[in-house]
Amino acid sequence: MGRVKLFDTAKKKEAAVLVGVINKDQRLEQAQEYLEELAFLVFTAGGVVEKQFQQRLNYPNPRTFIGEGKLEEIAEYVVAHEIDMVVFDDELSPSQLRNLERTLKCKILDRSNLILDIFANRAKSAQAKYQVELAQAQYLLPRLTRMWTHLSKMKGGIGMKGPGETEIETDRRNLREVIVKLKERLDTIDKQAATQRRNRDAKTRISLVGYTNVGKSTIMNLLSKSDVFAEDKLFATLDSTVRKVDWPGASFLLSDTVGFIRKLPHQLVECFKSTLDEIREAEILLHIVDVIHPSFENHIHVVNETLKEIGALNKTVILVFNKIDQLKEPFILGDETIESKQEYIDQLKKSWMAKENNPAIFISASKKLNIDELKEKILEVVKLDQAKTKIKPKFEH
Repeated sequence: MGRVKLFDTAKKKEAAVLVGVINKDQRLEQAQEYLEELAFLVFTAGGVVEKQFQQRLNYPNPRTFIGEGKLEEIAEYVVAHEIDMVVFDDELSPSQLRNLERTLKCKILDRSNLILDIFANRAKSAQAKYQVELAQAQYLLPRLTRMWTHLSKMKGGIGMKGPGETEIETDRRNLREVIVKLKERLDTIDKQAATQRRNRDAKTRISLVGYTNVGKSTIMNLLSKSDVFAEDKLFATLDSTVRKVDWPGASFLLSDTVGFIRKLPHQLVECFKSTLDEIREAEILLHIVDVIHPSFENHIHVVNETLKEIGALNKTVILVFNKIDQLKEPFILGDETIESKQEYIDQLKKSWMAKENNPAIFISASKKLNIDELKEKILEVVKLDQAKTKIKPKFEH
């Protein structure tokens, strides 16, 4: 299937404007944080954010998502500053996309489309590529009537890397045939992967989970002495990576896979469920949390909800708070300001998060702080799992 190149690093980066709606249940600070995350997504995709727009609305406008006055303001800015694309922090309906393109006369992306595009650029294995193409095709199917009609079909750029750019007159039946073929290919790969998992040694399986960009791959490298790709961008890892770890006193399989994120497109969750089998079939989860992120409590909730969606909640979980070396004043927990870093960590250990996710460990993967404590806890739960295995044999999945 022909692909249009998303972004040529030799060319000027695409200029983007971000748009978010603040609903009646949101605080301004929370809405701003969501736009900052959207800006990081644009950066990961290879673009540069020029301006952010927000509007307080109880309900999005069914025609244009935002109000007419705000739309005019954005349109004026787009023309005056030669903006390439406008990115919305929520999924837009096909009619909203058409109406916005007609008014703004530039490329319109929503959050789902942007995330799908990042996945398309980061997929390396055949399985990941097929999974992303399937998700893109399913996203595109109800939107065949638009596809940025005013743009040159060869322009490319962020959001244009799809499963073959589709002409407006393309028969939906053709895309449905593509979906069927992709599902058949993935089914074959899934069966091969399931066979490989069954043929592995009957060792305890530990899987790293967490919000995207929390340091999972760095911890993977640290614990397994491997060389898994890690960088400070979203979705650095898409494909599952499994390493055999041999420590004095225990041996286990350690896996790392894609990070989760708020409003992860449902098409991706569905298509990546086979890749996430590594998480489902693990006995132990290391839930990695970025302790310096202002919304790490919400990130914990997002990860737990995604684990629930893929059927992987009822497992032994070690909650690992990473990046403690980067904690800076003021140390705020709830409505309380705490004087010292150590007292802040002590309070976190007593909080609902640590109690509900006992055990909880506080580390810095980059500075290798408290890694021995993490290893001791992993050894403890691995030995407990192996003791259970001796009493009750594991059944093959």
